Amino acid sequence: MEAITIRRAETADVDALDTALRHLSDAIGDPHGATPDQLRDAGFGSHPAFRAQLAEAAGAIVGVALYSPVFSTVRAGAGVYVSDLWVADLARGAGLGQRLLAAVARDAAAIWGAEFLKLVVYDDNDRARAFYDRLGFTASRGETTLALDTAGFAALAGRQDSPR
Repeated sequence: MEAITIRRAETADVDALDTALRHLSDAIGDPHGATPDQLRDAGFGSHPAFRAQLAEAAGAIVGVALYSPVFSTVRAGAGVYVSDLWVADLARGAGLGQRLLAAVARDAAAIWGAEFLKLVVYDDNDRARAFYDRLGFTASRGETTLALDTAGFAALAGRQDSPR
């Protein structure tokens, strides 16, 4: 494989970013709800909600990491949450996942002052879990990941403050 370069995604990369994220969704059996327009607005609009690192070889995207800032009062500082990490089959085994996460860590430290990295791995993804274990990630004990779906979020956002 040719040399792989890693760089931060730009607005012009939205279609390639969408394609890479679709590959990830397909690989793990998730639906892919985001459209290129949604990625453009969320990542490159006036208030970006994420940043992304792209890995390229011979002009083709062979890896991606999508991430956002977080803040923890427990850790007393800023961190970064990696929501998506994908490496193409042809680029696996060459340390690209680690290189992408390192690029995320450097960028997040520079722009947000990040001092830690969080991510979620599916319980049934043994290959990914082994990769993260090799890098020194540990499971957060005593935590359960919870989420509000779109309807629940809208309902919560629509509630008015009222005394109890």
